Parts: sequence; C-alpha cells; structure tokens
Amino acid sequence: MALRILGRKNLIPTFSGGLGSGHLRGLQTFSLPDLAYDYGALEPVINAEIMQLHHQKHHQAYITNYNKALEQLHEAINKGHTSTVVKLQSAIKFNGGGHINHSIFWNNLAPIHEGGGEPPKGSLGWAIDSQFGSLEALIQRVNAEGAALQGSGWVWLALDKELKKLSVETTANQDPLVTKGSSLVPLLGIDVWEHAYYLQYKNVRPDYLKNIWKVINWKYAGEIFAKEAPLVESR
Repeated sequence: MALRILGRKNLIPTFSGGLGSGHLRGLQTFSLPDLAYDYGALEPVINAEIMQLHHQKHHQAYITNYNKALEQLHEAINKGHTSTVVKLQSAIKFNGGGHINHSIFWNNLAPIHEGGGEPPKGSLGWAIDSQFGSLEALIQRVNAEGAALQGSGWVWLALDKELKKLSVETTANQDPLVTKGSSLVPLLGIDVWEHAYYLQYKNVRPDYLKNIWKVINWKYAGEIFAKEAPLVESR
C-alpha cells in the first residue's frame, strides 16, 4: 500500500531557507519536505517503491549530510580552521544541491488524475512554441540531453532571466542549476540518477525519460515562469 504523506510545505527551493527548515543550537537546519501525493500516485510511470525509496532514503540522506556539513562548517569557522572550511565546500555543494534539486523535482510531478502530463498553457506554452517550435520538439531535446548525460545528474528546462529566453541545461551529480549561471531559474528538473528509475526501468534511461512526461506538472512550471518572466521574448 502506498504511504500517504499529507500536506505540502516548504517545497519552493531557495538557498536561504524555504526547504523545510528549523534551528539547532542557533544553526538553521533542513528537514524532508512533504509530498502532495501518495507514493503510488504516479503509477504506472513511476512505481510506489521507487518513490518511497527516493523520497525517504535518498532525499533524506542528502538532508542529513547537508545538516551535518553545515554544523561542521559553523564549528570550523568559530575555531578559525580555514582548511576545514575549504574542505567542507564539496559536501555542502553535493548534499545541499541534492536537497534543492529533489525539492524541485517533487513539485515537477503530479498524478495524471490531478493534471500530470497536461500540456503547458498560457505564457509558458507560448514561449515553448515560439522558441522550440512545439512541445514535442522541446521534449525530444530534453530527452536527448538527458539520455546523453554521462554518469549521474539532472536535465533542466530553465528560464534565463538575463537573456529572456528558455534554455535546456544539464548538471552533473547534484549540482544545482545556479552553478551554470546565476540568471537561470529552474522551471523543470528531471533526475537522471539511476536511483530515480532503475528498479522499474533497469538501465534503460531513455524509456524513463519518454514516460515521465505523462506525470509532469506543467502547471507548476507555468506558475514559476509567469512569476519570474511575465514579458519573456521569443528568440
């Protein structure tokens, strides 16, 4: 039976909180955000076992290690241990990025009966058609980029606020999109780590990418787009 996690809280990612946070001994800490749907709600595209493991085990591990690294950073700064501060940066980037990326990912998904897979409407739909020619063309581009990504990582549909256009990007491992440029706003992120699909799709990443569009929450992406770029130009 799929486990129901009630409520939606703190799922909009930022680098300064808003990801399910609290405080421990004066330090800001982060907690696992709730999902807005059952673990089994995305079947048959993504099965309940994958969703539960992905959320409760993998995402939680990033949060646990992120909090640990932040506490160690706080102690190192207080003690003036510069070498330790520098050493911790990779753990903060990896685990903090894992928390940010997964918090976006859960919002990017929705059950079919709740609108998952419905084409984007409004300004985002217009921007996609204007820049890529069609939604189908964009999907092919994202799938190709995601399938070609070596090792683990993410494929993104982003808004470049500086250039005022949409962009398809990839990031390695758990690097958040901001590492590719501070003007990039994530609209849609697809996890292509094997833990996101292997139990169901084995090593056939293209099949996972093909099917995930059936549960993509374009409404959420459209809301972010409308907020961040009400006057985006087609290029």
